[in-house]
Order: sequence, then C-alpha cells, then structure tokens
Amino acid sequence: MLRRSFVLGVAAAAALTGLIQTAIPSAASAADRFITVASTTSTEDSGLFGSILPKFTAKTGIEVRVVAKGTGQAIDLAKRGDADVLFVHHKPSEEKFVAEGFSTLRKPVMYNDFVIVGPAADPAGIKGGKDVAAALSKIAAAKAPFVSRGDDSGTHKAELALWKTASLDPAKAEPKESWYRSIGQGMGPTLNTAAAMNGYTLTDRGTWLNFKNRGPLTVLVEGDKRLFNQYGAMLVNPAKFAHVKAADGQAFVDWLVSAEGQKAIADYTINGEQLFFPNANEPGA
Repeated sequence: MLRRSFVLGVAAAAALTGLIQTAIPSAASAADRFITVASTTSTEDSGLFGSILPKFTAKTGIEVRVVAKGTGQAIDLAKRGDADVLFVHHKPSEEKFVAEGFSTLRKPVMYNDFVIVGPAADPAGIKGGKDVAAALSKIAAAKAPFVSRGDDSGTHKAELALWKTASLDPAKAEPKESWYRSIGQGMGPTLNTAAAMNGYTLTDRGTWLNFKNRGPLTVLVEGDKRLFNQYGAMLVNPAKFAHVKAADGQAFVDWLVSAEGQKAIADYTINGEQLFFPNANEPGA
C-alpha cells in the first residue's frame, strides 16, 4: 500500500508539472503581444501616454512599448525597422518618411502649440507678445540666454524655422553667439537648463504643463499661429521590414484616430487644462 501511494504521488506530481509547463508558454505568449512605438519626448514627458495607453491595452490586449526620442531620432529608429509605429510632430519629415516608402500612409492625430518661456523678470521684454519672430529678435538683441534643444527633435526643427522667420540663425553664427546655448538634449533637461540660467526657450505646451521644476520660468509668448504643433502617426511599412507587427501596429494607429482614441486624448488634462486637441478628421491636418 505504501509503495502504491508513493507511485500515485509521483504520477500526480508529474501530471501537475506537465500542467504548469503547458501553462507557462501560454502566459508567455500573452505577455509577448506588444508593439514598439517610436515617438517624441513630448508625448512621454507630458504624461499623455501614461493616460491613454492603458485604455488601448485594456481594449486590445496589446502592450505598447514606447521609445521616446526627439522626432529626428525617432524617425531614424523607424527607418532602421526598430519600431512598428512612428508617432511624431514634424509634418514635413513625416511626409518625407511616407514618400520614401517607410510607411504607406500618415494619419493626423492631434495638435497643441509651442510657447516661449523665460524668466519672469523678462530682460528681453517679450512678455505678452503675440509675434514670435519679434520676440526672438528682442531676445537676440538683448543677448539674453536662450537654450536650444539642439537634438533634431520636432521642437528643435520648429525653433530653427522660427528663427528664420526673424531673419536670424544664431545656431550657425560665427563667432558662436555666447547667449545661444545648444545642449543636444530633450525637453525636460532643456527646461531645467533654462531655469538654471534664467534663460528663454521654446517648449511644447504639453511638456510645460507637466513640468514641475519651473523655477523662475513662466510663459511669455503664445498665440501666434506659427506656434501650431501637429502630430501624426504611421505604421512602419512591413514590405520594407518583414518583422513589423503590421496587424497590431495598425490597430494602434486606427485606435488613435477612432472616436474612442480621440476622446482619450481630449480627456487628458492637468489641473483642468487640456494638453492635446484631437483632429484626426480635420482636412489638411
């Protein structure tokens, strides 16, 4: 009887082990259902992804793993096939990405705006202005510290374009303008540097609203239509990279522009202030 009980015990343990081994691959398969999204620091630093991605995952079972870089770096990542979806904010670069065959379609998703922030003391005297070119001209004339991301991000590209509207290009000035600091970092470190220097900088409003270490900084210039900031999303072309998770990646893009995704974006606020404004169905966006 003792021997029979022992044999039955061994058999039961073996059966249990088999059940566990069978269950483990199933759980691993579920955990492995994810997509990689190359996106900007603003969508991450603003807290938007933290708000909307759990809603997408709860609906679809697809985890979204974000690689947050400046727009230029995010595009390069996608061009290497290291992402399934690209979600950035520089329309000319996005359209070029599609034209070069790295995606077949760009979908507009949302917009917000850029603002110029600087010290409340405002040595350049730009506070309350609605003309961004005039504000930049005053900063240059006063040689007041200006901190540039200098990282080929969408914000950096926008900043360089705005300097051109003022017929200035401090990034290429020779000798180098000592008041213009290009640091090659993301929006958070750029704002930290501006705060430490009592300097000015250009920031997307979403990151600014979620930024805690403001120090002496405040919004000084806003409202110029040239400060408009559009975001778009694209599935990386699986015809170029066979490993792209096309179905799940497309599901994410489709969700972003769906009524549910657009509402999730609109519902994200900080202290009652909306950070991004969905416009997937707006012509020309």
